[in-house]
Amino acid sequence: MKSNVKRSYQKELEKIIAGLSSDEKPRLLLHSCCAPCSSYCLKYLANYFAITDLYYNPNITEKDEYEKRAGELKRLISAYDRGILYEEAEYEPERFFETVRGFENEPEGGRRCYLCYELRLKKAAERAAEGNFDYFTTTLSISPLKNADWINEIGERLGEEYGVKHLPSDFKKKDGYKQSIELSREYGLYRQDYCGCVFSKREREKKRGEMR
Repeated sequence: MKSNVKRSYQKELEKIIAGLSSDEKPRLLLHSCCAPCSSYCLKYLANYFAITDLYYNPNITEKDEYEKRAGELKRLISAYDRGILYEEAEYEPERFFETVRGFENEPEGGRRCYLCYELRLKKAAERAAEGNFDYFTTTLSISPLKNADWINEIGERLGEEYGVKHLPSDFKKKDGYKQSIELSREYGLYRQDYCGCVFSKREREKKRGEMR
């Protein structure tokens, strides 16, 4: 029977961190969607984990946009100088379109987004298992527009499937989102105003037109 008690993923994360050994940092594979969302997550988690940052975002429809976001993430990691490693998975937008086929007209935050979370987290879980990482997670939960319950449910399921621990997260908590905005300003990061896919861009442009 499913519990109606609302989980606090931030408290769960803090409990895991409190139980870590001080002798050696566990290895964390962190999926990143972009530099602004990663800014707070990397700064926070680097205190407790040896991080490899995985950039995998087939949902970004335009190649120029994809490369621009990747470049900003690499610049941020270099500026932090915290021993964070960077990996970039293949760019495969066709896989995103196959995954969300039939859900093209769903509103932002609907089933299409769930499938997109799952696609990206699956790649992170696969890579974490291949690399014998201790944990994997994603920066996605820092956005107020992303469903943290879905993200953690998917992560936990994939963690069991691939045999690697999923690190619970709701990075928007404790002013995480606010700090990401401040860090974006501090480092002069390119901050996009849509998620990345052609559908979110179309919805953004529609809303802009309605405001005129």
